[in-house]
Amino acid sequence: MFASIARAYSVIRRWLDLFLDGLVAFTMGALVLDVTWQVITRFILRNPSSWTEELATFLLIWVGLLGSSVALQRGAHLGIDFFVNRMKPKTRLITEVFVFASVALFSFLVLVLGGAELVDVTLTTGQVSPALEIKMGYVYLALPISGAFLTLYSVEFMIQRIIALIRGHTMVEVKVKPPVGALD
Repeated sequence: MFASIARAYSVIRRWLDLFLDGLVAFTMGALVLDVTWQVITRFILRNPSSWTEELATFLLIWVGLLGSSVALQRGAHLGIDFFVNRMKPKTRLITEVFVFASVALFSFLVLVLGGAELVDVTLTTGQVSPALEIKMGYVYLALPISGAFLTLYSVEFMIQRIIALIRGHTMVEVKVKPPVGALD
């Protein structure tokens, strides 16, 4: 039964990873097009577009938040390795469990719950952006989406470390994963 649950999770996780990678790629592409149009209208047409700067700001928020989820998922997130690399292997695993638990707790409480509340409040009040006149709740939606992915990945990595500790392993091999659709 555990094997079938693990297989189902693996399939769901692969689809979620594809969705996240696609969303980040789409957002990054939109950001590049927006900034390119901004440069063209400002320097070539000499008639700056009024909405491109605001859109670039919103897209950058989405890229930053969702990109942090991708970095965590691939094991390429920032960390202070100077101290961790000097720890004994078992102490390192315990530290990693604590760190992933902290990231999961913060991501869930602040980004998922707090972000969902922020989205709800701004959509309810009808707050719109000045130039684009879109509801700000849609901009803030990046918080709970990113938080959900960060929580999922943190819990998964924390469980891996706990299992390693229970089995008496002293290390968990962490590989930087290529993008989901990358060729082998």
